Amino acid sequence: MKPALPQPFDVKLMNLTATVLFTVAAVALLAATLWWVLRHPAFAIGAITVRGEVTHNSAAMLRANVMPRLAGNFFTVSLQTTREAFEAVPWVRQAVVRREFPNRLRVLLQEHQAVALWGPDGDQKLVNSFGEVFEANAGDVEPDNLPRLKGPDGQSLQVLQMYRVVKPLFEGLDLTVEQLGLSPHGSWTAQLESGAVIELGRGTRAEVAQRTSRFIQTLNQVTSRHSRRADSVVSADLRHADGYAVRLRGVTTAVETAAKK
Repeated sequence: MKPALPQPFDVKLMNLTATVLFTVAAVALLAATLWWVLRHPAFAIGAITVRGEVTHNSAAMLRANVMPRLAGNFFTVSLQTTREAFEAVPWVRQAVVRREFPNRLRVLLQEHQAVALWGPDGDQKLVNSFGEVFEANAGDVEPDNLPRLKGPDGQSLQVLQMYRVVKPLFEGLDLTVEQLGLSPHGSWTAQLESGAVIELGRGTRAEVAQRTSRFIQTLNQVTSRHSRRADSVVSADLRHADGYAVRLRGVTTAVETAAKK
């Protein structure tokens, strides 16, 4: 068997040139196809389907607010930018965006569920059920039905968790926690609907709950001694190790000084 002879140089050059030409032609065809796809009006975003929670924003309102902020067509539009555009709309907590061939976007929304007001009196910030602070039109909710929570920045979840602990304890005496605050030093203060201010002190949720439970369980016994009810409490201090101090409406104490000789 004769060994294969090497191809002449001109043949190799022709084969290489043909390969290069075919490659260039294929790339050019692919680029032209992509250009046609990207420019063809059939793939322009024609509709956005909105599903999920839309209590505070109608689907039509959402589309009207978001569509002007979108750039590109079905293939080039940024899903992240679209998601951010939806989440910038008041009351929208989370948006999940997917493409739907050939020219639609499908969006699943989750709205904030307001459970409390946040910050100083008069502030319009809200806290959702996850303990996150958000800003929206407080007029869309009934502020009188929401407690006000206060605390350092970044502590909204901790304050909400403590509120969920102490709220049912006071409800045992038909008392409503209207405000709950956490000081920068870690001390808790509750204000009741009756106006009473309760110093709950420092500690974990379990420690605060233990002190509060002791107060609630013995309050009726204390108030009945003075012919008063639980809602007559003006203030109470639970920060004492072995008990608490309480002030009742209409009950005063006086300390007599020794008469001068």
